[in-house]
Amino acid sequence: MTATAFCLHALGSSSEEFATLRARLAGTLDLIGIDLPGFGRSSAVTGTTVEEMAELVERAVGRSGATEWVLIGHSMGGKVASVVASRTIDGSNGLFGLRAVVLLAASPLSPEPMDDERRASMLGWAADGEIGPDEADTFVEANTDSRLPPEPHAMAVHDVQRADPRAWTDWLVRGSREDWSTQFPPNPVPALVLAGVGDGDLGPDAQRELNLPHWTAGEFDVVPGAAHLLPWERPDEVAQRIRAFWERRVAPSPVVPATSVRILASPRVSARTRGILAVRSLPDDPGAPPQALSAEQLETLRALARVVVPQPGEQSVDLALRVDAQLAAGLGDGWRPDGLPVDVEAYRAGLDALAPEAARSDEHLATVLDAVTAGEHTPAAGPFDAEQLRAWAEDAAVDLAKHWVTHPATMADIDYDGFANGGDGVRKQGFLLLGAGQREAWEPAGATR
Repeated sequence: MTATAFCLHALGSSSEEFATLRARLAGTLDLIGIDLPGFGRSSAVTGTTVEEMAELVERAVGRSGATEWVLIGHSMGGKVASVVASRTIDGSNGLFGLRAVVLLAASPLSPEPMDDERRASMLGWAADGEIGPDEADTFVEANTDSRLPPEPHAMAVHDVQRADPRAWTDWLVRGSREDWSTQFPPNPVPALVLAGVGDGDLGPDAQRELNLPHWTAGEFDVVPGAAHLLPWERPDEVAQRIRAFWERRVAPSPVVPATSVRILASPRVSARTRGILAVRSLPDDPGAPPQALSAEQLETLRALARVVVPQPGEQSVDLALRVDAQLAAGLGDGWRPDGLPVDVEAYRAGLDALAPEAARSDEHLATVLDAVTAGEHTPAAGPFDAEQLRAWAEDAAVDLAKHWVTHPATMADIDYDGFANGGDGVRKQGFLLLGAGQREAWEPAGATR
């Protein structure tokens, strides 16, 4: 099933700006454009604050029924996409299934850098109640590295002309200046941040300094031969980068089944639980460097994971990378086998002891692990004796299995839905009343136990 990408356009544009990308990404992503209030076919009577635009997008995602989805935000739409992604990953907006974010010359969560003289000039274009053809042409020319071919140029100019002056003015006066940068922690959703080499205020430097730091799993690239209107200017190059990012960074990871996504997005699940599971469901980055282990130790742990928790199919959770992150954060279950050092030191010693065995083959490592489990394998070198290696290997197996079984896709496979035991309102987690013949406030009058 193809994931859905909800596309949020730039100031003075509309969902039509993604038409060329839609054709080029067919088979990889199914692009759905959303006209933000006052642009394209959408009215600007209300809804021009960042909050209102984010709520509109959230409603559109919820109504769509999409259970595996992406946000693509261009310029103004990038700021809105960042807000929606942050509220999705903390569970607060009731959505689930976000897999990645793509930002094209995006306005940041912080106030957008904009030259005051240029802002005043653009405000002047809408002062008489409409944006004329000359002003629209000037806007498109100023935001492209070279003149667009006739058809896309005409379409881009038409979009600017049909923009509601109220929405245009509201963004320049208020929306672009809104500061959301302190409202959300850094976001772990895989993100591709693109900039046009010839862009001005929102060019490569601004993207590196203002947008990329918000995305802990973010990647950055520059598109040559483009300025600010990336989807119009270089659709082939933009589509190629998005497809490569998706296939390398997102597609190899497990997808939570649609039925489970709908439960996770329901009132039966609290925002806090939804947010925790949203983070667990995010794709792992196979190219990420280890945080607590060496590169060789991480590869040995990956071999151990393949033996201890074999995962069928092409999509798999990088359990070793998740254990490495757990070690780096000093997290765990609070228990340590007697006679072993602290977790990270124990892992390093155990993995070093198994490295020569793992290098031969997974089948050989499986045989060795049988001997380790029986306490019959003494490492050739290192601080562990046979009993210490056995105790550590047992603890490592528990960690690997824990990260597998707590992934939402695994929960779906084993039919576990214990997370759906109440939401944040009257169905809050736990029980309001206990006792025979009593009923919860949310239960129907005839409910009995």
